[in-house]
Amino acid sequence: MISLVIVSHSKQLALGVRELAVQMVHERVPIAIAAGIEDPENPLGTDAMQVYEAIISVFSDAGVLVLMDLGSAVMSAEMALEFLSPEQRAKVYLCSSPFVEGTIAAAVSAAAGNSIQTVIAEAQGALLAKATLLGVSDNLKPHACPMARKRGVSAEKTREIRLTIKNRLGLHARPAAQFVATASRYQSQIQVQNLTRGTAAVRSDSINQVATLGARQGHELLITATGTDAQAALTALQALIVNNFGEDDRLIKVRRVAPQEVTPATEGELLGIGASGGIAIAPVVHYESVPMSIVQYRIENVEIEWQRLQAAIQIAKQEIQGLLSHTYVQIGDAEAAIFDAHLLFLEDPLLLEAARKRIIEQHINAEAAWQTVVDEVANSYYQLEDAYLQERVDDVVDVGRRVLRILLGNAPANLEITTPSIILATDLTPSDTARLDPQKVLGICTTFGSATSHSAIIARTLGIPAVLGVDAKILKVENGTLIALDGESGKAWITPNAKLVETLEAKRQAWQTAQEEAQKQAHQPAITLDGQRIPILANISSIADAQVAISNGAEGVGLLRTEFLYFDCDSVPGEEKQLTVYQSIAKVLENRPLIIRTLDVGGDKPLPYMSTGVTEANPFLGVRGIRFCLENPQLFKTHLRAILRASAGNNIKILLPMIATLAEVRAAKVILAQVQGELRQEEIPFDENMEVGIMIETPAAVAIADQLAKEVQFFSIGTNDLSQYVMAGDRNNPRVANLADALQPAVLRMIQQTVQAAHAANIWVGLCGELAADIMITPILLGLGLDELSVNPQAIAPLKQEITRLTMTQAQAIASLALQQDSATSVRAL
Repeated sequence: MISLVIVSHSKQLALGVRELAVQMVHERVPIAIAAGIEDPENPLGTDAMQVYEAIISVFSDAGVLVLMDLGSAVMSAEMALEFLSPEQRAKVYLCSSPFVEGTIAAAVSAAAGNSIQTVIAEAQGALLAKATLLGVSDNLKPHACPMARKRGVSAEKTREIRLTIKNRLGLHARPAAQFVATASRYQSQIQVQNLTRGTAAVRSDSINQVATLGARQGHELLITATGTDAQAALTALQALIVNNFGEDDRLIKVRRVAPQEVTPATEGELLGIGASGGIAIAPVVHYESVPMSIVQYRIENVEIEWQRLQAAIQIAKQEIQGLLSHTYVQIGDAEAAIFDAHLLFLEDPLLLEAARKRIIEQHINAEAAWQTVVDEVANSYYQLEDAYLQERVDDVVDVGRRVLRILLGNAPANLEITTPSIILATDLTPSDTARLDPQKVLGICTTFGSATSHSAIIARTLGIPAVLGVDAKILKVENGTLIALDGESGKAWITPNAKLVETLEAKRQAWQTAQEEAQKQAHQPAITLDGQRIPILANISSIADAQVAISNGAEGVGLLRTEFLYFDCDSVPGEEKQLTVYQSIAKVLENRPLIIRTLDVGGDKPLPYMSTGVTEANPFLGVRGIRFCLENPQLFKTHLRAILRASAGNNIKILLPMIATLAEVRAAKVILAQVQGELRQEEIPFDENMEVGIMIETPAAVAIADQLAKEVQFFSIGTNDLSQYVMAGDRNNPRVANLADALQPAVLRMIQQTVQAAHAANIWVGLCGELAADIMITPILLGLGLDELSVNPQAIAPLKQEITRLTMTQAQAIASLALQQDSATSVRAL
């Protein structure tokens, strides 16, 4: 595989360019950087030895392409060649392509398996594409590069396809993000237009252009693709649309609001939009976003200004990624996907090209260029006739302000509320709302907003009553003033009188009683109508998750994903840090079971600081899970020491992932025994009887489950991976993702076979895959004989409720029928 080396004066810039390239090729091309110098006062510069070390770290006989920004970067790269042997030097190429575009073009071409000459030609060709985009005359020709030769360009056939959007909300934020991500994986030039609305064709790699097509349910799209992989691209996009972007319309709850009878307003009453149900009565706290004054001024060094903007965008991405993770854990994956669209906005090539063009051509500062471009995008949403799409402007403004705040050096807005209050604001962004603590924020009242905005969606999920679009005079109310909100009727009252407070309190009490009743049921055991108890545990990734799980009725933790500890660090976390986290989670659980899965990285979850520089052609079939730990025994020992030490006085079990052979289990048990022996010598206590289990997620493990059952005390089935391995279908590939379905009869039979082998050996078997959260499937899972189910905390209450409605006899009959079906579709129909 051809590898790349990025040489830049700025380490931050190099990391950003590498990140862009890596996202384009999904880690398939080795890319090293040599950027900046070790001088805290003056970090900008290049170092020839650093370039040499970067080349060596990714050296390949297929060739190493070195891409440089300017000035001394070129001299340092040339000097680095002198340190190489003649044989190595002959396979290293310095390329004069544009830095950012050339790197991305080279990465994509290398990932496609092209020769070094073709990769160089592609990188240099990016200069012409850039010149065209900037409106520069076409007399810019690529310079000759060592060993480079031009590739013949032939006219390629354009293919097209017409498809009708079927999912209920059309190309809203999440499907649009999926559409762009899928199209971006192909080299062909892809355009799409909405035939129903008569729009012009737009680029498929622009999240904003795709979203502003206004494609709703029933609209017909024309998608055209020109290039060598045009047919493959169209097939992938067709699969995405035919499968409704993975959305199940049955799960979409449409909130139908009956027309409110208009009654004369009582004193202090204001009418707005009921966006999130519930009653709130509390003092108000004003929230105002940090004012940002943008002054346009002339700059001389356009490249430095462009780097400033890129650096701000990278920081914004990191912030949004953190917000996405927080939202996923605290609120849910559907709401977290809102911030996937925010990330795509920052990767929109048209947006970035427009901002760069303004900086370069007008010599204006990054803040002014960025603000102008964001305003243009926002205006394009405002001009749409579709009200739903008009509301997406909130997301555009949210992301735009985040980058501006970073450019201006402002601290993030503080929305921490210390006492229970109602937030009063002109508007709240999705980012603002996702950070709210429902224990402190009892209600939301704004003068702008709508019931279908992303902020309103998040508020409803958090259970925070919200009234939006009230008269602006409410903003004159002083902090601490008592107000009341009714999120159903959309009414707000300033300093409500005693009688009104009494009425609203009665309504709130009735609502709270209903909520508490549901919560009580969630804390009861899940027992079938004929007396079979099924323990329901939680899948978690943090201490906070553990607290949420227990509050939602979890009877323990069926899967602790330890990867979060490793991804939150710049290096392997030490034993003491791991021990503290495991003990903290065990304390929250109060001796309930805690099943800790040992480090499961590799495949779609590589550890950046443990990179070997070797690119795996099929990472899902490569060094991941237990294979990674056995290849890194010292890391594994530290990991096991922390788990064993945490087991003292706690109900902890160990779970080994990605098992395919008896040898792997035995090798892991040997290391575990070594660590246990060391702890005994050091007189450090641990649970001598701690159970060890394995993940059943490969067909090999199912095939020898009877042998594996003699080595361990329990099995846990991971249906996400088991499905893709059984069906030989990558669940991240939209063209075959429908195959990786846990309801495929082949997968169900694998689950049955595993359960039978476990029970024959008198060990128990649980299931921790996402399948367990789907209550439509609950009868099948119970009927197959599973002893325990582990799900995300939010799914616990409905799962327990479903179990209490079933008998085991019914479940076994349904499971028997499911095993006889001929497809996942027919299982769902059953």
